[in-house]
Parts: sequence; C-alpha cells; structure tokens
Amino acid sequence: MIHPTAQIDPAAELGADVHVGAFSVIGANVRIGDGTHIGAHCVVLGPTRIGRDNRVHAFAAIGGDAQDKKFHGERAELVIGDRNHIREFVTINRGTEGGGGITRIGDDNWIQAYAHVAHDCCVGNHVIMSNNATIAGHVEVGDHAILSGFAGVHQFCRIGAHAFIGMGCLVNGDVPPFVMVADEYGRPRGINAEGLKRRGFDAERIGAIRRAYRTLYMSGLPRAEAMTALHAAAEDSDDVRGFVDFLATAGRPLAR
Repeated sequence: MIHPTAQIDPAAELGADVHVGAFSVIGANVRIGDGTHIGAHCVVLGPTRIGRDNRVHAFAAIGGDAQDKKFHGERAELVIGDRNHIREFVTINRGTEGGGGITRIGDDNWIQAYAHVAHDCCVGNHVIMSNNATIAGHVEVGDHAILSGFAGVHQFCRIGAHAFIGMGCLVNGDVPPFVMVADEYGRPRGINAEGLKRRGFDAERIGAIRRAYRTLYMSGLPRAEAMTALHAAAEDSDDVRGFVDFLATAGRPLAR
C-alpha cells in the first residue's frame, strides 16, 4: 500500500488500506483514515486529519502553512472529512490563530485541478470547486455550492448552500443560498433552479425560493421592507427561512 519511495514520518498515523504513491511525503501529526488513497508526488503536512475513503491525486499539497503575513508558526490544523476527491495540484492550507486555528473541508466534495482553499476556510459537503477556483482566507462555502472554473472569492465572504458561482467570477460579497451569480464581479442572475431540480427540489419549493429572490433583488423595496416580506414568506417555507437566516447573519456586503 506504501510505495517504497514515499517518505512517511514516524509520527504520522495511517489507517487500514491507505495507499501512498511514489515520492509522496507524509509529515508528522498527520492522521489519514481507512481506505484513503494519496497519489504520487503529494505533500501532506500536519497537524492534518484526513477521513476515510478520500482520493488525493498527484502533486496535491495539503496542510501547508497559511499564506498570511500574520501567521507566525502557531499550531493550526486542517481537518478533511470523508469521500472527497482532491485533484492534481490542489493546495489546501491550515488555519491561523486569528481565524480560529482550523481549516475545515466536509464530506463528498469535488475539488478539481489547481483549486486553492486558503487558511481558516470552512467548506461544507457536496461542494464542487472546478479547475482553478480559488477561495481566500476565512471564506465559508455552504453545502452543494458550485464554484465554476477560475472563480475567485474574496476573504471573509460567505457562499450560501446551493449557490452557483459562474466561470471567472470575482466574488467580493456574500452570495445567499440558492442564488446564481455571473459576470466579472459576480452579479446576481437568478436562482440555481437547474441545480435544485437535480437535487430533488419540487416546483413548489423552487417557486418559493424564486419569489424570495425577486423580493430581495427585483422588487425595488428598501432592504428593511424586503426583509419583512421575507420573514412572512419564511413561515411557510424552510428554504426561505434558510435564505432569511443567511441574510440576518453579519458578513461582507451582499452581492448586488
């Protein structure tokens, strides 16, 4: 299971049926769960915990120091869940003291070639980051979100669940759940209806979400009045309630 050219630090812990490819380096304080495959020429540094049945492809660099001038060598972690696919040349950094000390990746994500996850980020479950997608420090990405190729997300932004970030978008504000953004600076362009259909949302649920989007972005109402209308709609829709809860949480300015 371990190629003879791989370098495994004695302080690393590898579970059952872990594969480590040629010339890969596994550092101290790294724990890798059962059934995970680490490809050739990968570097995994600690403290890092990787769960079960992940697939890490060649030349990925996982658990490196934060690219942050404030980082001064303090203990910081990276935690990766189960069944993730991490493709070639992906880079994922550990956290920093100022950001809580931890970077988290959930379960069942597809992080494609050359993507970057910076320090102190929190990526949910079933997220797709297409080739060259990049998220800066302290970014939160909700479940089932999709970041298209060459998308970039500014530090401290939040991407809501089921959101869709178009190819080449530079996102510098919070993107609410279900919203699709496009163009150079991530302008809202409706809801991710096709993605919702693929995940089993019926017409009634999608209709409620679409009405919530129109109330916020197209009604012309002042923000306070729009929020009042959304709170009323949330009484009949858990999806709209999630939309409202996201808007109520302080973050960067909303993508407009």
